[in-house]
Amino acid sequence: MADVIRAEGLVKSYGDLRALDGLDLAVPEGAILGLLGPNGAGKTTAVRILTTLLEPDSGSAFVAGVDVRKDPAKVRALIGLSGQYAAVDEYLTGYENLDMIGRLYGLGGARSKARARELLERFRLADAGDRPAKTYSGGMRRRLDLAGALVAAPPVLFLDEPTTGLDPRSRTDMWEVIVELVQGGSTLLLTTQYLEEADRLADNIVVIDHGRSIAEGTADELKAQVGGERVEVVVGDTADVPTAREILGQLADGGGCEVEQHTRRLTAPVRGGAAVLMEALRRLDAAEIVVQDVALRRPTLDDVFLILTGHRTMDEAPPTEPNKDPEGELVEAAK
Repeated sequence: MADVIRAEGLVKSYGDLRALDGLDLAVPEGAILGLLGPNGAGKTTAVRILTTLLEPDSGSAFVAGVDVRKDPAKVRALIGLSGQYAAVDEYLTGYENLDMIGRLYGLGGARSKARARELLERFRLADAGDRPAKTYSGGMRRRLDLAGALVAAPPVLFLDEPTTGLDPRSRTDMWEVIVELVQGGSTLLLTTQYLEEADRLADNIVVIDHGRSIAEGTADELKAQVGGERVEVVVGDTADVPTAREILGQLADGGGCEVEQHTRRLTAPVRGGAAVLMEALRRLDAAEIVVQDVALRRPTLDDVFLILTGHRTMDEAPPTEPNKDPEGELVEAAK
């Protein structure tokens, strides 16, 4: 299957700051690529290059087979973009925002009006469609922004942290919309800081840090790279911790067992899943050790990111990438 989005060796610097340092990306048709990384990792810079809002210093990028540097106008006709901030005119109604975008894309008056009403219904904004956008909640603005990215029914979508700042219910609603878009045939590049979001939505994940890819694969493949499963046991008596540690150490993959003395929790990396867990419980019972809690835990994407980068995704400071006015950029792109 051909790659609808492809980037090779993208480099972009802002003075002494290298935002992208040889980034490669590939997204097959009808798939979601999750671009995962902390603030300042280069995610937004990559999206801006792929959507023709920035010129790379070097490297190449193609969207639907079109070179983003040689034919940016054609690329813009093929894509939809929803940035980190809702690019809506707060003094226009939701309907007027969508109608305006349709006209900018050259859909004509009748088609723009019909498309605006259609999208307001689809994104559950019909009841608020004739209200100024400044009266909308954060979740409603994000839905309106995503609707704006779909006015021209583009086959390729770029969503740059589309759920940042949303409450859990609004985030779940947005996830449902994204799944529907891909089921309808769209190809999507999604940037996010939320591990659960990438885990749930992405067919493939690229983890980036300091402008370069540091890992790539499905969520399960990435989790498997960092050590597989762990048996966690909490014993009832502190005096039993040394014996429990010896038992779990015998079952550990590669030996060794971590102990949190104050919580009486022991953790050992294992292979074999439930069979190893049952064997651990059998040996602990034979040693007359009371077990208060036990679990077989697989690594999360947060574990993956912590091991790969030395920090969690949300630990970094606000973005270090220079940040132009997103609304101005989006309007200019639509033109």
